[in-house]
Amino acid sequence: MPAPLKPIVVAIDMGYGHLRPAHAIAEQLGVPVFDVDRPPLATSQDAALWTWVRRYYEGLSRASQYPLVGPPMRSLLNTLTDIGSLYSVRDQSRADLGTFVLEKLIRRGLGKSLVEHLERENSVLVTTFFMPAVAADRLGYPHIYCIVTDSDIHRVWAPIDPVNTRITYLVPTQRTRRRLRAYGVPSERIQVTGFPLPHELVGGTELSALKRNLARRLVRLDPTGTFRDDQRHGIHLFLGDLPDPSEVGRAVHLTYAVGGAGAQVGLVAEFLPSLRALIADGRLRVSLVAGIRPEVAEALDKCVMDVGLGRQLGAGKGIEILVRDSFTDYLRDFNALLADTDVLWTKPSEMTFFAGLGLPLIFSWPVGIHERHNRGWAMEAGAGLKQRDPRYAAEWLKDWLKDGTLAAAAWAGFTRLPQFGLYQVIEAVSSGAAPMNGQHRHAQAGSHGGWLSDG
Repeated sequence: MPAPLKPIVVAIDMGYGHLRPAHAIAEQLGVPVFDVDRPPLATSQDAALWTWVRRYYEGLSRASQYPLVGPPMRSLLNTLTDIGSLYSVRDQSRADLGTFVLEKLIRRGLGKSLVEHLERENSVLVTTFFMPAVAADRLGYPHIYCIVTDSDIHRVWAPIDPVNTRITYLVPTQRTRRRLRAYGVPSERIQVTGFPLPHELVGGTELSALKRNLARRLVRLDPTGTFRDDQRHGIHLFLGDLPDPSEVGRAVHLTYAVGGAGAQVGLVAEFLPSLRALIADGRLRVSLVAGIRPEVAEALDKCVMDVGLGRQLGAGKGIEILVRDSFTDYLRDFNALLADTDVLWTKPSEMTFFAGLGLPLIFSWPVGIHERHNRGWAMEAGAGLKQRDPRYAAEWLKDWLKDGTLAAAAWAGFTRLPQFGLYQVIEAVSSGAAPMNGQHRHAQAGSHGGWLSDG
């Protein structure tokens, strides 16, 4: 009998979109996360190529937010990440420029050392980034799981010869599945799992942590009781009796996350002056997330000081800045922060899927076409809202609280978006079973024939 295959979880440090789900999966599997651009998976030549890719994308993401050069940089970024209409041409399998560039890199040796390591260790490749999966597939490796981290994706996620791919795609949405089918990936190579949310925020298949956090959140988000009165039967069915307002406090906790590349730091300077009074009188707590970037933390600190809220800066004082030295420390503390967060203000990155935790999202502008699709996916479910003029953030936040709008968004995320992605990914990887068109609790109708058929 051949030795059992061991999972190896592979990501790349290019923003947090690929690292965040990789760490959630690795923790459940009891294995470390390997960086594809570092030993033992990469040679010095590989590392140089990966470093160029990372710096190019992060630099372009940040530049797209600058006042003067921002518009042309955004145009370039949108061109590079463009995703065509899913309904104009059903067959979108033709390779594009990005596919050919990746093919050229593979022919130059990209991924060779990765495959050698996989063969030597008798491993199953589990990756949250398309390039390791496509490279390993092109080099003939048969045991590959690629976790897709957006609701819609560019053609480059599929190999140049999609029909014969060995990759099993574990995707977050039915739309992602339809897109991969349009790119030519066989249906038996795609499984809809949902996005792998952190176990400590979900609490297993019983959703114990999620329900506990949501119950407290709904009370704070609905100070007038408008939404809770309207949905009392459904709330009681899923959550039981909600805690008394005196137990959870009145201060709404708003968290603003700027993204792993540090984009959109400047937005804080626009909305923070409007929130000064709410913070000062204890009606609002604000957490500003800098990740592992001290320069971003310094910029956020300056914004707080310039607004005159320096006395409120610090844990338990009204405003807190989260920055850590390592990604592991940041991820642990950020997940703990989200457990206590009532509203998450963020760009529509992989954080879009966190709406499934019953966490209402306020979306800043997207960076790249894929984020525009993420935003649309969440808003169609009622779980996210576009930011309004940040200079008047206090006014529209108060209206959304008074009307129960934010509470309704939290409830829509809980009832309509997937939460079991992590456990379905682990089941697929651990069992090694043949891929199938998986369904989760919140999945929409699949191929049932008639007018619902995807063909």
